[in-house]
Amino acid sequence: MKKFTLIVSYIFICTLTFAQSVDDYIEVAREVLKTEKKAAIAEAMNLTETDSGPFWELYNEFNFELGKVQNMRIEAIKDFAGNYENLTDEKADEIWLKVLSYQQQLLKLKKTYYKKFKKIISAGQAAKYFQIENKIEALINANLAAEIPLIETK
Repeated sequence: MKKFTLIVSYIFICTLTFAQSVDDYIEVAREVLKTEKKAAIAEAMNLTETDSGPFWELYNEFNFELGKVQNMRIEAIKDFAGNYENLTDEKADEIWLKVLSYQQQLLKLKKTYYKKFKKIISAGQAAKYFQIENKIEALINANLAAEIPLIETK
């Protein structure tokens, strides 16, 4: 997991250099994170052969849906960045409501998939998996928090 922390930090620092646009940066970061995240989870989960196939199938399904929810967050960040210089109270409110909607959808998704994971692996293993997801999310959140300035309305 420490290796993953270093990789996440490196991604956020380096991919911007190579990306042609914000969207390119996001896609490059997502692809690298996807690969490194899967490797970190495989190492931490230590699944049996029996559990491995169904787990990775559901993992891929969950991460596909997770990507859709994360797009809500990305749109809120891009909206903030695009309006940062002339941010009004109304626009700040609109952006914050997008963030709250993202958080609600993320929680709903996690609850839904936690139940699904418990059907194919033990509750302890399912909880462990989501603990790993939360740790990865915390690393990403920390990097975003360091990069995104506080709201200043005009």
